[in-house]
Amino acid sequence: MNEILDAILATDSTPADFAALPLPDSYRAITVHKDEAEMFAGLPTREKDPRKSLHLDQVPVPELGPGEALVAVMASSVNYNSVWTSIFEPLPTFGFLERYGKLSPLAKRHDLPYHIIGSDLAGVVLRTGPGVNAWKPGDEVVAHCLSVELESADGHDDTMLDPEQRIWGFETNFGGLAEIALVKSNQLMPKPRHLSWEEAAAPGLVNSTAYRQLVSRNGAGMKQGDNVLIWGASGGLGSYATQFALAGGANPICVVSSPQKAEICRSMGATAIIDRNAEGYKFWKDEHTQDPREWKRLGKRIRELTGGEDVDIVFEHPGRETFGASVYVTRKGGTIVTCASTSGYNHEYDNRYLWMSLKRIVGSHFANYREAWEANRLIAKGKIHPTLSKTYSLEETGQAAYDVHRNLHQGKVGVLCLAPEEGMGVRDQELRDQHIDAINRFRNV
Repeated sequence: MNEILDAILATDSTPADFAALPLPDSYRAITVHKDEAEMFAGLPTREKDPRKSLHLDQVPVPELGPGEALVAVMASSVNYNSVWTSIFEPLPTFGFLERYGKLSPLAKRHDLPYHIIGSDLAGVVLRTGPGVNAWKPGDEVVAHCLSVELESADGHDDTMLDPEQRIWGFETNFGGLAEIALVKSNQLMPKPRHLSWEEAAAPGLVNSTAYRQLVSRNGAGMKQGDNVLIWGASGGLGSYATQFALAGGANPICVVSSPQKAEICRSMGATAIIDRNAEGYKFWKDEHTQDPREWKRLGKRIRELTGGEDVDIVFEHPGRETFGASVYVTRKGGTIVTCASTSGYNHEYDNRYLWMSLKRIVGSHFANYREAWEANRLIAKGKIHPTLSKTYSLEETGQAAYDVHRNLHQGKVGVLCLAPEEGMGVRDQELRDQHIDAINRFRNV
């Protein structure tokens, strides 16, 4: 690995130099172990500790197949799917790997007694397999996490509809929280030149997810002037939704849980902010009963912030806790677009407010290659900025996942893999200087 790192850090390495580098037999990677899948059985979700289940192991380099690339990972980041994997919820990911392994002899590589996790990376291409023409050794890249086979017609209008669609590093093996990752070549995108390795690695999954959910025609199709209610507006997903709303001429109504998070939203340019804790919203009377009076109180507060208008779009991801309120406060003909359920998967809402007011609920999951490319292009142009708040070493990934699990973080947290320190990999200092305050926005809180 030292030879690989030296070539990346050198300023005069050529594609031929990278192609000639010998691959190591093994590399360091963050894993969960199949024989520990029941280690948290009986514990409440909150008490399940990623620091106990995530391991830093030495693992063999996987075989490279057609249409694939091996990438030296300089940095990665922690997403909620990394947390779910680490606490084996809603189920252990080894079932995903077993099913994938049955697809073909090549896919059988993924069915292992350990799972290398991680759905983001920034790094350098080391090798490409047969049939790869767009990328070569030495290319500096980021990767989105959509893995597809595209052998079915279903996926050729929107690749997210491919029956064999999977999330890399969650439903496949050989993910990005490692020194080397195995990806399909159509996951690769150019690394934004003005960002460091850890900054470039941070947006991938959440930025692409927010783009499809809010901007794409496959999601809410946001337009200028729309009022957009954004739950968790300073968090990993919400911070990108807030930026997309502002950049696209919409009006974000940012729901946060503390004055500190409200200030982050203001620093992004948002003015309509609801601190749900300070204002005491409790949408459930008890475990089984919602409180419609609280929905109405939220709707009234929104109209105070919008000059009397209801929201056109609700950017939903908390799920059970907020979904009833989200359906209620959406305007007639409006859209509730949902991509996750971090507070629970069993949503409850009063359907009268949906059907009689002609509202739509749209499910949105990650993004197709085109959407991910467009989202990354906006990062590369300095229109949307990473929301990195803190960076950990690869050895500290368990702590990073714990912090995300317990919501002790702001925005996104990064992980240095091969990069020896923060701040490396910047190729366009002039563009960086133009946006340095926005790039560091989440670091400065």
